[in-house]
Amino acid sequence: MKFTSFREKIAFLKSDDFKKRSWQKIDARVSAIAAGLSIKELRALIRGDPPTERPNPRYKFHITSFIAHLRPRTYLKASTKFTHTFRLGYFTTFLFAVASITGVILMVYYTPSPSLAYSSILEIESGVWFGELLRDLHRLSAEGMVIFCWLHLFRTYFTGSYKEGRSFTWLTGVILLMVTAWLSFSGYLLTWDQLSYWAVTVGTSVTDSAPLLGPEINVLMRGAMDIGADGLLRFYLQHIVLFPFLAILIIGIHYYKVAREHGISLPASVEEGSLSEEEINEAKRKIDFLPDLFAHELFLASLGVFILLFILAFSWFESPLESIANPMKTPLDTKAPWYFWWLQGMLKIDPAKIFETFFGYIGINLDLGTIFDSKIIMGLILPPLFVLTLMAIPYIDRSPHRLAKKRPFAIAWGILWIVVLVILSYMGTPLYGIETPAATRIVQDLAPEEGEGPLDLIPFEEMQQGIFYVSEDYGAEMCPDLVYQPEPDKDASKVIKGCPFFTSLFDDFSNRLKNEEANGKLIDLQAAIIIENWQHDMKKFTFHIEWVDPESNEWQLYEMHYFLHSNRDRSG
Repeated sequence: MKFTSFREKIAFLKSDDFKKRSWQKIDARVSAIAAGLSIKELRALIRGDPPTERPNPRYKFHITSFIAHLRPRTYLKASTKFTHTFRLGYFTTFLFAVASITGVILMVYYTPSPSLAYSSILEIESGVWFGELLRDLHRLSAEGMVIFCWLHLFRTYFTGSYKEGRSFTWLTGVILLMVTAWLSFSGYLLTWDQLSYWAVTVGTSVTDSAPLLGPEINVLMRGAMDIGADGLLRFYLQHIVLFPFLAILIIGIHYYKVAREHGISLPASVEEGSLSEEEINEAKRKIDFLPDLFAHELFLASLGVFILLFILAFSWFESPLESIANPMKTPLDTKAPWYFWWLQGMLKIDPAKIFETFFGYIGINLDLGTIFDSKIIMGLILPPLFVLTLMAIPYIDRSPHRLAKKRPFAIAWGILWIVVLVILSYMGTPLYGIETPAATRIVQDLAPEEGEGPLDLIPFEEMQQGIFYVSEDYGAEMCPDLVYQPEPDKDASKVIKGCPFFTSLFDDFSNRLKNEEANGKLIDLQAAIIIENWQHDMKKFTFHIEWVDPESNEWQLYEMHYFLHSNRDRSG
């Protein structure tokens, strides 16, 4: 449009025609961005008002939006009941999103190299703005995703929601659980500390015993005979590229199956219960995803972020970081991540000994060690069979019933497997099946090589120089004349008399040693704790134990030295 004068142009800009055209252009742009929802419709949506047009433009949103088309337009009312699903699938996806966002940020500061990986983590925690919070959020959400994925699987099993055409959806859920576990495990190595290095080393060593291609598979996973630069890079690429892509793909398929084919299952009480016709009709009443359910999910996301931050604010969860990886020294109590404890527990079972013991009771002596290789059976055969059985549950359980009282065998079978999983997980910890010399075990429990123990909690002020003998009785308080302020900068009024933390550690050390002496494992016991002023603001803390070995009748000596600085972080 051409104007003959400036006044004419100003007059047009103030006219209703210009305002109308401008509003139409803005509305068209907003509608394009919001997948067909106009400004007027968005206002109605936010207010909770009914649709402003016919046909319902909110349904178009599910067709034109790439993400929204994975969600159904409507849900049956009973399927949205919180106590039916507990939103476990939603929280699994939510935690994956949190882990992905924080992971992308952390990736900027991380270097996947053995010489720089550990220092990268230290730099993230100390030199990056909110770096420690981001790392804790990433680790917490990743492990939370594993937990909620398991819980979602259990909920689906015990409610029979894998029936009636949902077998493939169940299959994608099991695959997602495996992908989630490996996604978390592949990130376990990236800290490049002792705990992660040796956990991955032990975990990948299982493949070495596989027949035919065992060594080749082991090298393929590690990048070499031992984990080094190639192995770290391979785990890093799996963690940031391969398995996130697989997780997104499988989550997309899983959601699509629910949205486009069968929806969320109704409670079994609705499908098989004794509800009246009116109650059934009300349970099957359709509820639009927009706006109520969408607003509910936004609330759950906000609640999820709040809970994550609340947990971290009160230090109920912290991402561990031990000493830098040392391929030349295997630490005591090496264990896999908690979600693979069950697998580590299986590896402690020797099927050859079980069969030999059984046949021994009936008088048949056999040597089955060469036939039954525990690594192959318990590490490479049974775990895949367990996963395949999990996948095949919809095809094994052909009963049409979903109510728990109508499928007692399936419920009992599920509970049995949970009990077995818990027992195997306990067996996978260092508390089971690992014999450690008494002196070593006691010192390891009080001052573990990796992780936090009672020694780490002793304030620097309580470490008074001297030799404290186990054979002597120091009374209820070992430092009666000591008075100190634990936090003079924060609370000058708080004063501690004596050394309660050191006294507790010494009493525990003495009592456990004396019990082992009474059991005949530490004969003629002579033990002490030695504290020395080593350097400025540094103490040398020594556990000294001497005894006569009951088998060799020779003197044995065990000593462990720790150098503790006044500014060390006792929070773990």
